[in-house]
Amino acid sequence: MLVGHYAVALIAKRNQPKINLGTLVFAAMLADFAWCAFMILGLEQVQFKSGLGAGQYFSATNIALSHSLLMDFVWATLFGLAYFLRSRHPAAASTIFFVVLSHWFLDFVSHRPDLPFAPGTRRFVGLGLWNSIPATLLVEGGFWLFAILLFVRATHSRSRKAAFVFWAGISLLTLVWLSNIAGPPPQNPKVAPFASLIFFSLTLVWACWVNRSRVVPQARP
Repeated sequence: MLVGHYAVALIAKRNQPKINLGTLVFAAMLADFAWCAFMILGLEQVQFKSGLGAGQYFSATNIALSHSLLMDFVWATLFGLAYFLRSRHPAAASTIFFVVLSHWFLDFVSHRPDLPFAPGTRRFVGLGLWNSIPATLLVEGGFWLFAILLFVRATHSRSRKAAFVFWAGISLLTLVWLSNIAGPPPQNPKVAPFASLIFFSLTLVWACWVNRSRVVPQARP
């Protein structure tokens, strides 16, 4: 998934307004940030085949360090613990834990059977939602729209500029997602992890901006 992960961050922000949206986006995308780093270091490998849409061209041959259930549980525990030690807020730390771990379960829905349970295991799972563009638009797109509506209803922009930045980011994420589910594979697979890392980092900056520019009434100043 792509926007499905960001949807989790938006919903979590609504439920735990004290957590920075940038922190929640990083938590939701931690597995993909790790994937970029491990790909660049040569510790993980994927293949890009011909076809339209990631469900057709993306083949994960080794992503156990970043995307196995066991390792995502480890990353979730470490990040949640680090947040608790810094904030001393158990409920917020628990939210961070579940947001990180949600990545595996959402990818389980969207990936073909290429997700391992743990490094070294030979059983791979995945429901393959991304193999069907109409089903992806309905399921992931519906979840994305639901999260946006919840977030917008729970917050309001401080200015027109803030509103523009928020909706510009939402639009960009949606366009990139549509390209992923229906577009061609990357022209140069070798730069894919670098390009993804840059894109994910930019969305992190955007989320931090949104956190400062949109008011959550439940949060204390």
